[in-house]
Amino acid sequence: MKNTLNIAIATLALSSASAQVTFEKITFESHGETLVGHLYLPEAQTDTMPAVVITGAWTTVKEQMPTNYAREMAAKGYAALVFDFRGWGESSGELRYLESPERKTEDILAAIDYLASLDKIDSNRIGGLGICASAGYMSDAAIYSPNLKSIALVAPWLHDAEIVDAVYGGAASVNGLIEVSRAAEDTPNILEAASLTNENSVMFQVPYYTDPETGLVPEYDNKFNAASWEPWLTYDAIAGASKLQKPNLLVHSEDAAIPQGARKYAEILGEYASTAWLDDISQFDFYSDQESVDIANALVAKHFNETL
Repeated sequence: MKNTLNIAIATLALSSASAQVTFEKITFESHGETLVGHLYLPEAQTDTMPAVVITGAWTTVKEQMPTNYAREMAAKGYAALVFDFRGWGESSGELRYLESPERKTEDILAAIDYLASLDKIDSNRIGGLGICASAGYMSDAAIYSPNLKSIALVAPWLHDAEIVDAVYGGAASVNGLIEVSRAAEDTPNILEAASLTNENSVMFQVPYYTDPETGLVPEYDNKFNAASWEPWLTYDAIAGASKLQKPNLLVHSEDAAIPQGARKYAEILGEYASTAWLDDISQFDFYSDQESVDIANALVAKHFNETL
């Protein structure tokens, strides 16, 4: 491991960065709901700092992989915002545990607007870091937000209909899940997201989510609204690349999830895409293995230093 995190109240000593990082608990509004976040700040703050909003994999909350990245981005001089989407974690919303690309993109846009409203943030230097599933949401937000100047996607899960069919067992299986989703709109169906013992969980015996040392943190909802299947499976995260004309870094590995999606996306993005392909790093290493997170964060910081 490249560094050790020593947590004392709200101050985090990062040995590799030789920096003190603090966080503030904040709230902001999105479509009538209150979103709860943590704003990580560097020890040496300036009057107008660059900032980055950081979002994680599907079903996750701010205390999981987003925080691993936020701490280090703050140590590198950025104000780093992580938050819970509507209906997840500490954020409000009666509709709970819904993995909706549209709703989550809207919440990212609200987070960007919140950052831009702060006196201590340079509204012309706001970036977005999307990890795994939220890579597509961050990409979509960059299309619509004039305040989001540059983005980075780490271990991006970027799928289209072809990849969905390949990952989820073919058209018949996908259509079956969509039927389950539609039924759950009328009769709520909340599933366990991850489990080592429940074969009916969405992620049965999947690492990271089932390990208390990594993703199974106390704050994790560990729930999945079955109504999520249709918006998730019909979402084309790659199509938005044709509309995006902002600097974009993709950090991925052939040993991580669906690298073919990242390649498709980068090809469509063309001159706006920079890519970093790393060896022997799994999807879950990008979430919580400190050495892998350090490498990815260094690449992301370099990208934002050059583009913000």
